[in-house]
Amino acid sequence: MTQTNISTPIEQMQQSGFYPHSVVEPIELVQTHVSYVFLTGDYAYKLKKAVNFGFLDFSTLDRRQHFLTEEIRLNSAIAPELYLEVLPITQAGDKYILGGVGEAVEYVLKMRQFPQENLFINLFTAGKLDIEQMEELGKIVAQFHSQAETNEHIRSFGTVAKIREAFDENYQQTEKYIGIAQTQQQFDETKTYTDKFFAEKEALFQARIENNQIKECHGDLHLKNICLWQNKIQLFDRIEFNEPFRFVDVMYDVAFAVMDLEARDRQDFANAFLNTYLEQTGDWLGLQLLYLYLSRQAYVRAKVTSFLLDDPGIPDTVKQEAAKTAADYYQQAWAYTQNQEGKIILMSGLSGAGKTTVAKEIARLINAIHLRSDAVRKHIAGIPLNEKGGQEIYSEEMNQKTYGKMLELGILLANIGFPVILDAKYDRVALRHQAIATARDNSIPLKIVNCTAPIEVLRDRLDKRSGDISDATADLLSSQQAKAEDFTEEEKAYVTTIDTSKLDWQQALLDL
Repeated sequence: MTQTNISTPIEQMQQSGFYPHSVVEPIELVQTHVSYVFLTGDYAYKLKKAVNFGFLDFSTLDRRQHFLTEEIRLNSAIAPELYLEVLPITQAGDKYILGGVGEAVEYVLKMRQFPQENLFINLFTAGKLDIEQMEELGKIVAQFHSQAETNEHIRSFGTVAKIREAFDENYQQTEKYIGIAQTQQQFDETKTYTDKFFAEKEALFQARIENNQIKECHGDLHLKNICLWQNKIQLFDRIEFNEPFRFVDVMYDVAFAVMDLEARDRQDFANAFLNTYLEQTGDWLGLQLLYLYLSRQAYVRAKVTSFLLDDPGIPDTVKQEAAKTAADYYQQAWAYTQNQEGKIILMSGLSGAGKTTVAKEIARLINAIHLRSDAVRKHIAGIPLNEKGGQEIYSEEMNQKTYGKMLELGILLANIGFPVILDAKYDRVALRHQAIATARDNSIPLKIVNCTAPIEVLRDRLDKRSGDISDATADLLSSQQAKAEDFTEEEKAYVTTIDTSKLDWQQALLDL
């Protein structure tokens, strides 16, 4: 079946008699640019459209069967309870039969249906997502990437030549939408940025290959492909139809989720997800690729949405909305390519003073990268974040390595255009002066946020702390107080002091 007469099976698949189980009527049909999805109650059935977009080819029955089988294989690894089986559709006269014997005329993917309100996109729309869930998502994606496969074949997709094929195809396929959904200037400047990046950063891409950061990833990680299933955050619907979209840098996946959240004006959600992921993985160097992939992912959403404008089966009202959505995504893709101004914020204060709480708040306000010394220290030591470190990781030598690494990363990322928060005690003049001097040498603005609270408050906080990666305990406070060095006159010009025991401490952040 070429799907030229697809209307008949589509009609029958919306009828309860088509299925060998009870259904919830009316059966809902959800249509995308590449598939029909039928929601029957307990189960969902996906039928692929006979389309060929170049990057995706479902034009023959054999191809549709193959890619449905691939969809099962790939997603069973991350969502085994959701993905069930591929079934044939056969034909007897004018009747289509699900799972029938004889020659198949079409194939469908059977999935366990979860409540549509549990899709992250619907939870988001209903205002039911929060920062804590974004942090949990960051941990889940980090865990997924840590287990994702890589090998020589997969890593071969990390070269500049391979990666830019998809970028070039994106531009070729969207030129016809200039003047309809994007401007000529946006098109030219976005393309110029990516061309220049590929020309100048080949060593960066090679380093990512050598560090095994090219893996069999998700490939389409946005809110429509994340859900709550049995009270757990669940990733699903990995890219099955195109290896170059799946064999990618892990930062490609991260960028898709960040872009999607920022497109929905929740920079704070995107920031919480990103910083949690980075803290879990220690892959702060991957941020060198983030703007490139943010632009790419926004551009892909623009392109895919633009394709709806060419589909004769899409109503005009839907096309009008699609044109507006595509224009927003093209604008977003362009904005990521524009020069950003970096800055560095040093946190300072004793353990329990609230440095990390304040740093997270600042990060979400100004979309900063949050580098926490506890995480950097444990990544250097090669121990899990939730494992208590021994005295050896708190030696003077390890302190120097930790602060040195934080400053090195901070300067690198600020030079790219990221605001960066270096979250550590910074209780020594020498450490602060080194950061100030290095930032000055790189023409990077720097501020110091000094967190304070009464000593009894610090002690109480540390006694009650649990589930945190910090190993600090209340018995360390006396020695920390004794070793802490006051700010010099030169340093005071950079300092904003926040008493975190006061209820209105967040007001002070407005000056940063």
